[in-house]
Amino acid sequence: MLPILCGCYLAQSAAGQLDLLSKRRPIASIVRDPHTPPALRAQLEEMNSIRDFATHDLGLPDNGSYRSYADLGRPYVVWNVVAAPEFSVDPKEWCYPIVGCVAYRGYFVERRARAFAAGLRHEGFDVTVDGVAAYSTLGHFDDPIINTMMGWSDVELAGIVFHELTHQLLYVPGDASFNEALATTVEEAGVSRWLLAQGRRSDLDAHLLEQRREMQVIDLMRRSRSELSVLYSSGLDAQAMRLRKVAAFARLRADYRTESASWGPHPPYESWFAGNLNNASLASIATYYDCVPGFERELAAVHGDFAQFFKQIRALAARDRAARDAAVCGPA
Repeated sequence: MLPILCGCYLAQSAAGQLDLLSKRRPIASIVRDPHTPPALRAQLEEMNSIRDFATHDLGLPDNGSYRSYADLGRPYVVWNVVAAPEFSVDPKEWCYPIVGCVAYRGYFVERRARAFAAGLRHEGFDVTVDGVAAYSTLGHFDDPIINTMMGWSDVELAGIVFHELTHQLLYVPGDASFNEALATTVEEAGVSRWLLAQGRRSDLDAHLLEQRREMQVIDLMRRSRSELSVLYSSGLDAQAMRLRKVAAFARLRADYRTESASWGPHPPYESWFAGNLNNASLASIATYYDCVPGFERELAAVHGDFAQFFKQIRALAARDRAARDAAVCGPA
């Protein structure tokens, strides 16, 4: 049965990808089109500037990605399903050709994502289904800017372009922690450099404040994840563990309310905390953030020289996973 299910999943992925690619239009032609709404034209012109900066100033790939635009007519490009066992903070993984093993399943059709999630819940997993506005093929195709991203600020657009182009530059199959932490590091350093290059010091200060607040929330999630990990290995009976699990998530919500009380409207992760928190909600935190300090140390060691940084990281990527983890995912 598994090969059939896998085949159906890969078939829907291929169909969704082909549909997305078929809707691409060169940004230059959309900008010239007199029927293009002014707001969209302005954002796409800014995107051209961001894309040029990515290549010329950060050393990211010079290719056709993010030089085109696609309107999919829906609010998200894919819906990701993440699952974790009832008593584990480690996500379930699925393995595929090229990308290796990843902790999610992405669907181009929402109802298919929710049907798959329902099956996992029936098996006893904690599950989340989240719409995703950005999408990357890791450089196998020229990825477009998508209408789902057009509600973002230019800072957010710059960040996602820098992040995804880093995946195109270097991607280690099956090592999500390495890949995502590297891309997150380049994203944050790149956005700071981009804002400074435009003389937007006040915007940079606001971005750095938002980043610090986000990391405060991430730290809350890390602590909760560690607490739950200890609970799940405690040997308590299932009912007692469920009660303590509920209490742990209640504390996480309360800590977030306290932490963000003075931050004004729409603090980081507001919608995340408004949802149904479970093990799957916490599963990706380590993937994206635990190894970031190590990559930041590597970038600082070469005084922010991206060319030298990428050279060193490529050499590190060629080593085995234990060596990679020891270099960037452990303590300083």
